[in-house]
Amino acid sequence: MSAVKKGLVTFAAAVPEEGLKAALARPRSEVIAEVTASKLRGRGGAGFPTGVKWNLAAAATAPAKWVVCNADEGEPGTFKDRVILAEVPDLVLEGMTIAAWAIGAARGVLYLRGEYAYLRDSLEKVLARRREKGLLGTGILGSPLSFDVEIRMGSGAYVCGEETALIESLEGHRGEPRNRPPFPVDCGYRSEPTIVNNVETFACAAMVLAKGAEWFRGIGTEVSTGPKLFSVSGDCREPGVWEFPLGITIAGLLAAVGGEGAKAVQVGGASGRCVPASEFGRTLAFEGVPTGGSIIVFGPRRDMLHVAENFLEFFVDESCGQCTPCREGNAKLLEGVRMLREGRCSWAYLQELQKLGEVMQLASKCGLGQSSPNAFLSIVEHFRPEIMGRTAGGNA
Repeated sequence: MSAVKKGLVTFAAAVPEEGLKAALARPRSEVIAEVTASKLRGRGGAGFPTGVKWNLAAAATAPAKWVVCNADEGEPGTFKDRVILAEVPDLVLEGMTIAAWAIGAARGVLYLRGEYAYLRDSLEKVLARRREKGLLGTGILGSPLSFDVEIRMGSGAYVCGEETALIESLEGHRGEPRNRPPFPVDCGYRSEPTIVNNVETFACAAMVLAKGAEWFRGIGTEVSTGPKLFSVSGDCREPGVWEFPLGITIAGLLAAVGGEGAKAVQVGGASGRCVPASEFGRTLAFEGVPTGGSIIVFGPRRDMLHVAENFLEFFVDESCGQCTPCREGNAKLLEGVRMLREGRCSWAYLQELQKLGEVMQLASKCGLGQSSPNAFLSIVEHFRPEIMGRTAGGNA
């Protein structure tokens, strides 16, 4: 596989229904075994092994189970799921149908980001066409599988990207993360076993069944298998959706997109980490710098404190307010960054803010609060000389 491909190259080459036909010709257990053997991990950012999740849901005993596609793409700097849904929606729905066969589900939900409402009509037409072709509904392709998908709209809440908050929203409640355990694979939507996977994950699962686990493992690294889509934006010549094998270095990606000379790269969106130029040799992989797909390039003239302020403003707005570390912590970090920009923050107080960020990573209830200090902490760590000049009295 070439190291550089712009656009949905692998997905666009998919043969329609190839993966679904292969799945329906095999027992459920073999389908899960194939996905497990591929070492496919969640493409939304968390990186949980897909085969493990499906196996847990398959093992659960319940009269009804659910397959949910997380299309609530709210991470700043991420837009590859939108492109997948616009260009290869059938592949996503095929992956959901394969998952339904694997775990024994009859109902599916595509939870679509509120800002992507313009995609709904086209997706509804795709669903109608698939029903007409016998790819959804009763006895799919003459098999024992009966499965259908409905589209449900989000309301623009970032926290609903977290799977249990998404489920709360589906049930008509305020989008807030649940306490875990129980996990959705045991007690999810309507208290029934539910798998929640990302748009790209379902598309990858369809490709795994079509081409085999060995093909998928042949791309990427031993730990991080398969191709990955990256939403590239910022100070580079060719922003857009790029496909690379997992394991590519940050420097390699920058060379492909025209981002040479960058000062830093924000990997993973606002909740990710800011990687300085001195570490561009690191790999984009689960064993390196993990990412859901967002790559924001910062040129040499960018003010890194302004970057931190921008991200923290986002988290203050998007915190659901359920837990104190996230609700109060993000506000204090934002206040501290503004003090730094105005030259009113002492070095000692900056150190206290770093400790607060570390506490938030440990004590927040969900991934939003746990990851919201990441950008601030990594910017302070890697751009200390730039920041020291902004503290009141310098380094005390």
